[in-house]
Amino acid sequence: MLRSHTCGELRPGDVGNSVTLSGWVQKSRDLGGMTFIDLRDRYGITQLVFNMDVNASLCEKARKLGREFVISVSGNIVERSNKNTDLPTGDIELIVEQLTVLNKSNTPPFTIEDETDGGDDLRMKYRYMDLRRAPLKSNIELRHRVLQETRKYLDSEGFLEIETPVLIKSTPEGARDFVVPSRMNPNQFYALPQSPQTFKQLLMVSGFDKYFQIVRCFRDEDLRADRQPEFTQIDCEMSFVEREDVLSTFEGLIKHIIKTVQGHDLPEFPIMTYADAVASYGTDKPDTRFEMKFVELNASTQGQGFNVFDGAEIVVGICAKGAAEYSRKQLDALTDFVKRPQIGAKGLVYLKYNQDGTTKSSVDKFYGDDARMAICKAMNAEPGDLVLIMSGDKAQARNAMSALRLEVGEALGLRDKSIYAPLWVVDFPLLEWDEETKRFHAMHHPFTSPNPGDADKLQSDPGAVKANAYDMVINGVELGGGSIRIHQRKMQEQMFDALGFTKEEAEAQFGFLLGAFEYGAPPHGGIAFGFDRLVALIGGSETIRDYIAFPKNNSGRDVMLDAPSEISTEQLKELGINLP
Repeated sequence: MLRSHTCGELRPGDVGNSVTLSGWVQKSRDLGGMTFIDLRDRYGITQLVFNMDVNASLCEKARKLGREFVISVSGNIVERSNKNTDLPTGDIELIVEQLTVLNKSNTPPFTIEDETDGGDDLRMKYRYMDLRRAPLKSNIELRHRVLQETRKYLDSEGFLEIETPVLIKSTPEGARDFVVPSRMNPNQFYALPQSPQTFKQLLMVSGFDKYFQIVRCFRDEDLRADRQPEFTQIDCEMSFVEREDVLSTFEGLIKHIIKTVQGHDLPEFPIMTYADAVASYGTDKPDTRFEMKFVELNASTQGQGFNVFDGAEIVVGICAKGAAEYSRKQLDALTDFVKRPQIGAKGLVYLKYNQDGTTKSSVDKFYGDDARMAICKAMNAEPGDLVLIMSGDKAQARNAMSALRLEVGEALGLRDKSIYAPLWVVDFPLLEWDEETKRFHAMHHPFTSPNPGDADKLQSDPGAVKANAYDMVINGVELGGGSIRIHQRKMQEQMFDALGFTKEEAEAQFGFLLGAFEYGAPPHGGIAFGFDRLVALIGGSETIRDYIAFPKNNSGRDVMLDAPSEISTEQLKELGINLP
């Protein structure tokens, strides 16, 4: 062994012991007669000491070591005279007697320290070096712990971990597929799975009544901070269950993970309907760590001659407690925020309810004292509060106000990352009408069953059908979603019909599943969690990239490997692909 201990485990109880350590040179300090080196490995840092008076040649050798050289050292542990309280090993140091250089290093392109001077692109290019930094190392260790606790819990609940294929059939529903050409089947293609959905349902038909898989999934879609072209899911399915059974089981999973990894006891998860979530928060994934709920103000604001409000489908407001002292500069910044293309609002109206009881708004020309007080009353505002108002069609206004609510909540310090506010959102619409294609699309996927009381509407009034589906939301992050599935052929055929599939299309794409439903398919349901999002949430970040060892950038590229890339003409010929 090239080490007897790690660089993070030695303590005062080890004083007097002879040890061997191996690792990377973090930094070196030459003080004339003494040279000090911080030696780092995955577990921590230990200070090494070289004394010119004791061994001049060894000290000279140490002075030639550069940052990130890989070395092995042996010597004796002594107590430090100037202890470093910032390091777990700060009470001891190693007096080096032997030094071996295992490998040299070029000068790193950025500093391998907690606060680095490397930009995102540079660190992505040299990701293997970025991963040496303590923050990223801690993130990957956190990911590992969450993985292990997931497996422990699901195993204890009787779930079997079963792998499903990666090369599957392309289907038109959902996001765009990544496709893979088949050399042995010219002009035919596999797809990489967006999820193992149909396979896990087939496993239920097979009698494996509790399945899970920590699985890689692939979607060729536009990227955001919480999206990657390849990502990891905790994918689960259960037989002979109703909605409450699934919610109880997987609420237990998240409670177990948060408790064992962070020591937090989560409260019971409240249940909120989709309609209430959209009406109160403008989104189906509300951040309920703070109130600031929407209030519809049509009755209080319309009919006053202000055309922006009078002609709107909805006028909606939020009340920012204690924010009446916001300056004009701050209010202008909020207006600019909602006008960003990503949000698309045309403007923002504010109303200050001052501490002295007076009111002031950006539309005083149309609203006098009494009208402004009526708005404050409708908003339950108190002296010192700030009311922010937007209008438009319902979907657009609510979406913009939802973004503004989060922005104001962040500015007021209401989005505390140490607090968890979980909930279940239920009763989603089963189908969404798409004006462009003039047909319905599944809001989740085409295998979701209707709510028991809505099944008879699937043919007569498909837009009114509620889904027997559920999303888990924590702190405004959709961690997972699932549903009770359709398990009877007739109902699945009705669903395909509502989605505009011909019988021939349904049979060609999903005949294997329809056929399976004729051989004793049990009632079943499940859920899939975005594992990368879960780890990032626990780690207190909105960016999943820092919790993935080798992620892609915002353009879906691996800048370290320079992928995707062109392939040779010979490979293209083998695949029967002729590019212009």
